[in-house]
Amino acid sequence: MSPDVWWLAYVALGLFAGFMAGLLGIGGGAIMVPILVMIFGSAGVPHAHVLHLALGTSMAAIIFTAWASLKTHHAHNAVIWDVVKAFSPGIVFGTLLGTMIAARVTTRGLAVFFAGFISLVAIQMAFNLKPAARRSLPGKAGLAGVGTGIGIVSALAAIGGGSMTVPYLTWCNVEVRKAIGTSAAVGLPIALAGTVGYLWNGWGEAGLPPVSFGYVYLPALACLVLASMTTAPVGARLAHRLPVATLKRAFAAVLVFLSAKMLWSVFAA
Repeated sequence: MSPDVWWLAYVALGLFAGFMAGLLGIGGGAIMVPILVMIFGSAGVPHAHVLHLALGTSMAAIIFTAWASLKTHHAHNAVIWDVVKAFSPGIVFGTLLGTMIAARVTTRGLAVFFAGFISLVAIQMAFNLKPAARRSLPGKAGLAGVGTGIGIVSALAAIGGGSMTVPYLTWCNVEVRKAIGTSAAVGLPIALAGTVGYLWNGWGEAGLPPVSFGYVYLPALACLVLASMTTAPVGARLAHRLPVATLKRAFAAVLVFLSAKMLWSVFAA
């Protein structure tokens, strides 16, 4: 697998992922993972590693977007740091556990889980489903427990957790703006723990492409990060001018299509 053959594909994916993240707030894995699976498969990555490598590389890319998002929300006083601190032990434990589970699940099993989860996210996005605020936040132990569950799923889908954290905080009577900001802050420990987990669990695996650290492929990571950083601000600016609700419904259909295409490519191999 030669970086000079595929770098344009990684750049194009980064440009697209960054733009959509800025426009709709859609994070890393939902966009990157299915397309990386198809690119890696075409580039000759062994079938047994193709989805694990996509998950690990996407998780590493989220570190940079999570950090930028955290700083922005913190500057607007939208992060409840006490909640972040209570979430974090469970988040880190759950994310590391999730990477261990992923390393032991077959590519096809992971593909089914990913496609099912992203389809649920797409349904929520298309119909703008939001839980009613019915309870208050639990104590530290409760938040750590919830964080463990969020971390496990986030590691298996290479997402920053916003699709779960924001609805949960909203359900717990947290104002939407602060729920989004707090979720953005939680995304950083998810990304860091997930990257460490995929590095560790993929270390020494035979058949991975050169310049890989465990399940993180560095040439793809560099292209994804640099490209997405250029288009995310553009998408964010256009979010105030375009019909975002309509675009979310259209993009939900795109997510379902990409997940289905990924499933087909994995099961056809």
